[in-house]
Amino acid sequence: MPFSSRLASFSDAVDRAVTAICVVSILVMLGISFVGFFYMVITGAALSWTYSLARLFIPWLGLLSITVAFKRGEHIAMTSLLEILPARLAGLFRVCNRGILLLFALMMVWFGMKYTISSTDYFMVSDQIQIHARFVAVVAPISGLILVIHVLGGGNLFDPPDLLEPDDLDAMPARRKADA
Repeated sequence: MPFSSRLASFSDAVDRAVTAICVVSILVMLGISFVGFFYMVITGAALSWTYSLARLFIPWLGLLSITVAFKRGEHIAMTSLLEILPARLAGLFRVCNRGILLLFALMMVWFGMKYTISSTDYFMVSDQIQIHARFVAVVAPISGLILVIHVLGGGNLFDPPDLLEPDDLDAMPARRKADA
């Protein structure tokens, strides 16, 4: 198997894992919020830590979701821009943008690691729960590394998938005739 195919397969596997992590993060945030809600309904008092703990997952969701959207080509502004450009200019734009994106991702890794390593604060979720700021900060270099993998593995920034597959579009007139 050629190196580019292995890298593309690795990029796909990373994308599946990141998608699963995003889903789990959303479920954890919802779980924490429901615990706080039900506690308030049952006791009439609020838990002090539920909101503070749930919000620590937001940077993870935000930055990891960017990598998922990049991999799938779900950036509407870029797609719209390419549709109005001539083919040659659009091709040049794709190459330049990949280079810029790779540079941005490498900067996320470099500066994100520097920030994560130098981070010394703790988030006071409650008087008993303290979470190191590195838990939140480390998502920047991780997301940058994932973007590097996707750029090198052939991320799909400019070619979003169609809502319907061509086979679905071909079958639609046949269904209409059968329904009539």
